[in-house]
Amino acid sequence: MNIQVANKSSFLIFFVIFICHYGNAKLAPDYIHPCSDTSRECLIKATQDAIPGVVKGIPELGVPSMDPMTFDKLTISLNNLTFNFYNGKMTGFKKCVVDNIVSLLDKRKFLMAFHCNLTLKSTYDAKGQFLLFAIDGGGDAMVKLTNLKMNLDINTKYIKDKNNIDYFSIKNYKYTFDYGDHVFFDFKNLFKGNKQLSDAVLQVLNQNWRTVVQDFGKPFLDFAVGYSVNTMKKFFHSIPYNELIYVPIPL
Repeated sequence: MNIQVANKSSFLIFFVIFICHYGNAKLAPDYIHPCSDTSRECLIKATQDAIPGVVKGIPELGVPSMDPMTFDKLTISLNNLTFNFYNGKMTGFKKCVVDNIVSLLDKRKFLMAFHCNLTLKSTYDAKGQFLLFAIDGGGDAMVKLTNLKMNLDINTKYIKDKNNIDYFSIKNYKYTFDYGDHVFFDFKNLFKGNKQLSDAVLQVLNQNWRTVVQDFGKPFLDFAVGYSVNTMKKFFHSIPYNELIYVPIPL
C-alpha cells in the first residue's frame, strides 16, 4: 500500500512539473531575437535574422511557407488580353534585404522597407490581342524581378487569447513598390506552332518591360503581399507578444 501511495505521489509530482514546464514553454523559434527597444538598428537586425526561418514556414505552429509561395491559379486581364497562370511557385523571399523599419507601438503603426530578387515559375495559357497580334498560346512561364523595392505601411493592434495572453496582430495595410532594375519575361509558345513569331513578340515584351509591368505586374504583387501579410498574421497569433519584443505594450 505504501508503495502504491508513493508511486501515485511520484506520478502527481511529475505531472505537475510537466504541466508547469510545457504550459509555459517558449514558442518562438531560436532565430527570433527580441529587441529590448524599438530602435531602427535592432529591429532591422532582428527582422533580417528572422526572415530565412519564418519564410520557410513553421508547420508546428500552423504558419505556411512563403518561400516557395505557391498558388493553383492566378488570372490577369490586360485590356483585350487574358493570362491564366497555373501551379505557380514564387521564390526569393528568404533572401530579401531589410532596408528600414520604424515601429510606433503607441500609434499602432509599423513601417517596413525592403528589396528582393523574385522568380515566378508556372504554366500558363493566354488569349486575346496584344498590339497588332492575336495571341493564343500556352506553355511554361517564368518572370524574374531584379531588385524589386517594397514599402509596407501596417496598422497594428493587440489582442488577448482566452488565457489573457497578449499577441501582436495586423489590422490593415497598404503598400507601394518600385519594380527595380529589371523584369524579365519568358513565355513559351505564345503563338501555338509559330516559334518565330512567339520569340519576336517575347522580345518586344522584354524590351518594353517597364510599360508591360505597369498593368501586368501588380496582380502578382497584390497576391504576394496579401499572402505574406496573412502568413505573418498567423505567425503573430501563434507566438505571444512578450516573446517577440521586450517592450511593454503601450497603454
